[in-house]
Amino acid sequence: MILVTGGTGNVGRHVVAQLLERGAGVRVLTRSPASAVVPEGAEVAGGDLADPTTLDAALEGVASVFLVWPTLSADQAAPVTIEAIAKRVGHAGRIVYLSSNGASGDAGPETILGSHALLERLIERSGPEWTFLRPGGFATNTLMWASQIRDTGVVRWAHGAASRPLIHERDIAAVGVSALTGEGHGGARYVLTGPETLTQVEQVHAIGEAIGRPVRWEELAPESALQEMIAQGWPAALAEGVLGAHAQMVTATEPVTSTVEEVTGAPATPFRQWATDHAKDFGAPA
Repeated sequence: MILVTGGTGNVGRHVVAQLLERGAGVRVLTRSPASAVVPEGAEVAGGDLADPTTLDAALEGVASVFLVWPTLSADQAAPVTIEAIAKRVGHAGRIVYLSSNGASGDAGPETILGSHALLERLIERSGPEWTFLRPGGFATNTLMWASQIRDTGVVRWAHGAASRPLIHERDIAAVGVSALTGEGHGGARYVLTGPETLTQVEQVHAIGEAIGRPVRWEELAPESALQEMIAQGWPAALAEGVLGAHAQMVTATEPVTSTVEEVTGAPATPFRQWATDHAKDFGAPA
């Protein structure tokens, strides 16, 4: 039995589907089991990673865990929760953790990267075999433009020249499933990217191609973008960090890795294919 946390999310739902395709026993952890929608063949268990006392039933009989952590919001409970998971899966079990490229001890504890670094340290010391997935930019992050594209066909945002090799969530899941079900992945820190680098302007044009109508980029001053993010509920420090990172990507592009293909045997999915897969989210006809 493999427990998948975040099993209804962008990456986790692909992990669940791919594990079921391989004939694995799958249990999905959710805080709302009555309303969770999972594929046929998967079990559902209620529980909250931020409250380790709720995890006993979900961890019963579990041999491995695909861990998506609710970064920052549950970090205070992390030491006890990781200990509980490690105790149940034992030294013969596996933990595959969805971390982030750049997670290190240098990151501040109140940042996303700092949260990932904390979890990595706890998992390393916990006992079971572990694998860390360290993706760079998620292609799904461009869904933040979906309402603008549907309503106006124009994306107004900052740092259009910032470029990244965005990765399809399905490819992240495929590497995770390989680590959960195959051998030779213990102690690996897999840096995962898509197969090509595109600027944000090029990403917008690719989305336009996928939905069959032009989409235009309109450069927004970083200060205006920051105010919009804060108005949408982003913590100021987090918003500043995201925009600052994009500013750096204008001149310092993240390197492309071949890890997806090396681990899974299949090349990483181009962003244009991701845009086609998500065309309905951007307003393409059903």
